[in-house]
Amino acid sequence: MTFASDVAGLPGHAHRPDSARDFSRARIVPARYPARNIGTVFAGLVIAVILHSVLTNPRWGWAVFAEWFFAEPVLTGLGRTLLLTLLSMVFGFLLAALLAFARISGSPLLAGLSWGYVWLFRSVPLIVLLLILNNLGYLYPTLSIGVPFTGIGFGSWQTTQLITPFLAAVLGLTLHTAAFSAEIVRGGLLSVDQGQLEAAAALGLPWRRQLTRIVLPQAMRSILPAAFNQVTEITKYTSVVYILALPDLFYTVQVIYRRNLEVIPLLMVATVWYLVILTILSFVQRHIERYYARGALREPPPSLIALALKRIRRASDEAGRASATDAVAAPVPRSSLFAAGGEIRISGVSKSFGALKVLDDVSLTLRPGSVTAIIGQSGSGKSTLLRAINHLERVDQGFIAIDGELIGYRQDGDALHELKEKDILKRRVDVGMVFQTFNLFPHLTAIENVIEAPMTVRGVPRAQALAEARELLARVGLAAKADAYPRQLSGGQQQRVAIARALALKPKVLLFDEPTSALDPELVGEVLHVIKELARSGTTLVIVTHEIGFAREVADHVVLMEEGRVIEQGPPHRMLTEPDHPRTREFLAKVL
Repeated sequence: MTFASDVAGLPGHAHRPDSARDFSRARIVPARYPARNIGTVFAGLVIAVILHSVLTNPRWGWAVFAEWFFAEPVLTGLGRTLLLTLLSMVFGFLLAALLAFARISGSPLLAGLSWGYVWLFRSVPLIVLLLILNNLGYLYPTLSIGVPFTGIGFGSWQTTQLITPFLAAVLGLTLHTAAFSAEIVRGGLLSVDQGQLEAAAALGLPWRRQLTRIVLPQAMRSILPAAFNQVTEITKYTSVVYILALPDLFYTVQVIYRRNLEVIPLLMVATVWYLVILTILSFVQRHIERYYARGALREPPPSLIALALKRIRRASDEAGRASATDAVAAPVPRSSLFAAGGEIRISGVSKSFGALKVLDDVSLTLRPGSVTAIIGQSGSGKSTLLRAINHLERVDQGFIAIDGELIGYRQDGDALHELKEKDILKRRVDVGMVFQTFNLFPHLTAIENVIEAPMTVRGVPRAQALAEARELLARVGLAAKADAYPRQLSGGQQQRVAIARALALKPKVLLFDEPTSALDPELVGEVLHVIKELARSGTTLVIVTHEIGFAREVADHVVLMEEGRVIEQGPPHRMLTEPDHPRTREFLAKVL
């Protein structure tokens, strides 16, 4: 019996919609939540009771509160509290940043020193620390600056004259704040994905630029909530300095109510001023968090900081365009967007991770302007070899050279000396890389991702960098997405931005680490189309891929790897149809 006969056998009314199921004229009634209404009424009642109790009870002494709220002694104490908060916050977080970087540094002794500081000053109560600093003259009558253990000195001061109560308060609050804030900063730094650091290094960005432009803006999303909580604590901790007889806000209020015995009204003066300070801090925190949330949300809330910077940047760009030469303002010719391809020479490269040998005596020579596809099963060493070409992975043996220039080393006679990171970054500029997971900088728009490296590394003027970036985005089909953040783009669009970003440095060699593996099947085609266009640009391309059909169509050289070794290599028409090695035939039989 067929489906059609089944339908035909149904009664006639089965084909007509039941009037009870006709929803076209139905009225939508929102769901009701009685518990929410009860909660709202209860909250309103609690607020009304509190306000009535506070405002109608004469013992709160609101007349006395009004008399002293703007009194000169109170405002003077308030100013000293704000100054203590500001100084201890600035110096505390600067010291905290140094401690955090020391903690994650490669020096065990420096990391241990940082840990010891945090352990000590988190353990000592603040009030004890303040008293020790205020009586430091008992332990050290004089303080000197000089070269340790040499007797060479530059100056000496009496401790009791140098360490005033105010300075003791600033030092105590700073040391206390730094101990807690160091862990906040360290946690934020560790929250940044490792791929972001690799992407920045692959672009050749100097480490200072990596820190200020890439790492810290992303780390701030994790740092800010806890950091502002710490600032709030600092503001309240300033009240502890009363033990030093320092006339801050709380100490001043104490002096006044001991004279007039109006304890509650004067305490309310201090309380309300603390509320005002923390309300302002909360407002500032909200807008700073919104600013650093750019790129993290598809619809980021407006930020006063972002709006102000956007206006400044727009004025700067307009001034740059007005002063730019006609050559820069004119359409960028295709020939100026791409550099001539470089020769890649890989000689006897080996790499191990512990007992696992990932690369085993790999040797290859890839001619300038060639397109090489590296294929093989997972774990065969393809991606490690790709990362070794731009020295993101240090090899154990062998060397890699681009146009005869070593990557990561300098030759001194028969020895190869590894370069320092700043020198590696300079040489890495000629080797662009497109990562499997894109690794776009999420807090930068598409065009900001593209112009960052040319401006920082190549020293390209902003107007020229913008013109070339817009041309590159247009060539990968994303001219309309220049001001979109990565989170607002599809996977295929993000990969195309990553390609434009790598091309912006005009590298001799461009590496692709499985550029389509993280994409949905329907997005693969748009990325492969861009790579096909690049294959005609003259740049040397090296592509790790599982797309055998793509390798056949685009590549002019195919390399098969197995267990860290090159099994076979040659032109695609031979490698993919009549391979010589039996392992190649076995591999192709499984994937084709």
